Order: sequence, then structure tokens, then C-alpha cells
Amino acid sequence: MKFPEAGRAYPVTLPDGSAHPGTVFLDQVIDHPNFAVGAYSYASDFDPPVDWAAHLAPYLFAGGPDRLGIGRFCQIAHGVRFITSGANHAMDGATTFPFPIFDPEQIGTYRPDSRDTVIGHDVWLGYGAIVCPGARIGNGVIVGAGAVVRGVVPDYAVVMGNPATVVRMRFEPDKVAALLAAAWWDWPLDRIKEAVPALISGDLGALD
Repeated sequence: MKFPEAGRAYPVTLPDGSAHPGTVFLDQVIDHPNFAVGAYSYASDFDPPVDWAAHLAPYLFAGGPDRLGIGRFCQIAHGVRFITSGANHAMDGATTFPFPIFDPEQIGTYRPDSRDTVIGHDVWLGYGAIVCPGARIGNGVIVGAGAVVRGVVPDYAVVMGNPATVVRMRFEPDKVAALLAAAWWDWPLDRIKEAVPALISGDLGALD
């Protein structure tokens, strides 16, 4: 089995030898000071954008107080959006209208929300999922198509719906603990390559 090349922007090669333009390794195409993404995490889109950072996280502003962090080996389907903290309005006054953003001298002071959004390793975000400001999605999570995720999602949960709720856990607690202890996404590349058959077959015992 051929292992994907980490340094390629377009890692999927079609049968005719051409690169599939709709799938990218995000660490190769994103240059944004507030957007950190680990190796091998990819996004796919039927209408590939020029600016993947703005496409995925349109409210993540360079120099803003919030950050978006995505781990290694994540999978992001078409239509996924990260609605980061820069999208929020102040809600503690008599109005939510953001008057300061219309004043050039005050626009930089209007920061009602500074929570970071953090996505763990080996997370699959399904078609059209929305991740809300401050969400913390654990390792190995599966987010169902169209889900609206907020708050904390535990490791290896499957979440669906609006608001997204845990519909089941992927593994029993002891297996989740073993996977987190193994942290295969941090292994040296050669070890990961050797473990691919076990990883895709679910042979957790082979990961020791």
C-alpha cells in the first residue's frame, strides 16, 4: 500500500496520473497566523477554493485573539465550516449590534469572544458539519453530516444532530484508553507505515 506523501499539496492521484484538485493536505496550502494544522490532515471540496483558510474558517481573522488548531490525520469533508470566535457579537448589553466595527478607531477593540477552537487527531468531520466557537473535539471523533458541534466532545465519540450529541462511543473505555496511550499519530513515520494494516482493520492489539 502506497503511503501518502506529506509534502504534496494534492495527495490524491487519479488513475490517469493527474492530481485530484479537490483534496488537499491543509498544512501545505494554509498560511494563516491563527490557523495551525497537523501533518496529513486533509480537506475535500467539490468546488476547490483559492484560499482554503478563508473557505473553512471565514471568521478567523489574522491577528485576532482566537486560534483554530487541527491535529494530525484529520479528514474534513465538503461543506465543513469552522465558525470561530471572531464571528460572535457581544451579548451582555441592550443590543447585539456591533457598533464599534464601523469605527476605524475602535474596530480592533471589539473582541467579545476569544475562545480557541481545538480539533484533536484523527477526527472525521462529515459533510456540511459546523463547528462552533470554542468547541473542543477529542481524538478519534466522528462528526456526522450536518452536525452542529459546540462544547466538548469526548475522545472517540460519534456525534450527530443540532446541537450535536453523542450517539455512541466507537470503542469501550479500555480500548479508548489504550488508543490514547498509544497516540499512533505521533509515532515515527516508518512505524505508522508498518501499522497501517492494523490501523485500518481495527486490530488494536497490534498497536502495542
